[in-house]
Amino acid sequence: MTRSRTPRLTEPERSTLDKAAAENFPVAPFFLPRDWRDDLMAVYGFARLVDDIGDGDLAPGGADARLLDVAPQDADDRLLMLDAFEADLARVFDATPRHPLLRRLQPTVRRRALTPEPFLGLIAANRQDQLVARYETYDDLLAYCELSANPVGRLVLAVTGTSTPERVRLSDAICTALQIVEHVQDVAEDLGRDRIYLPAEDMKRFHVQESDLATAHAGASARALVAFEAERALTLLNEGAPLVGSVHGRLKLLLAGFVAGGKAAVHAIAAAEYDVLPGPPKPGRLQLLREVGVTLRGKR
Repeated sequence: MTRSRTPRLTEPERSTLDKAAAENFPVAPFFLPRDWRDDLMAVYGFARLVDDIGDGDLAPGGADARLLDVAPQDADDRLLMLDAFEADLARVFDATPRHPLLRRLQPTVRRRALTPEPFLGLIAANRQDQLVARYETYDDLLAYCELSANPVGRLVLAVTGTSTPERVRLSDAICTALQIVEHVQDVAEDLGRDRIYLPAEDMKRFHVQESDLATAHAGASARALVAFEAERALTLLNEGAPLVGSVHGRLKLLLAGFVAGGKAAVHAIAAAEYDVLPGPPKPGRLQLLREVGVTLRGKR
């Protein structure tokens, strides 16, 4: 039986999927089986698009709004767009969705018997972004990560048929860590959206005011705060790293890439002396490969 070809990308799909190259971790690397790559990219397309809706980063022209049956004059209403996107997600499970990225997701959902819950979690996280711009405690931030990050790891395990309760627990630690690393890298960008993901209790502890995050370079207190949050992320990555040793073959290399991407990003932040305000410090390819090797050997 001949496997059907992946449909040609539409412009809205291409605009979203092209962002995979900018992530801290490999999304669907070449060494994976073709069906895994297709399914992981379908999942990524959903996750990336819902984030773009929540951040107001959709491609100009309103194509996504039209695809979701939202009037052009309402295309900037993010909550309305998220509602329309959730309604289209429901069609993935019982009808034919309107958006091409959701049509691309539908065969993956059926082939892997995926449930709506992780997709709904990602939508809920982006709704929360419209309503909550500050987090008082670290526990509050962890609860947000439970919606914004952990569903992605759970979907990877489901797509690869390797989900167990213990692996989900370890995956959650890794995904939460990756989300925290991203928040630390993107302090300036997030502040530009009037969002701060550094817990207020930590800012108070390190004597950091919001105005300290709006400068060209971080002062000593802000750097100490960033170092503290980066270390928290590194601890979570180490807690979740046994997930890599629990699987075999090409999946082991993929998961090592996730962990290594997070660790390499933390090391890049440290190399920048924790000054993330000029822009997100990014690791070099050599640093990433080095971290992959360390992770595969099971070392910290």
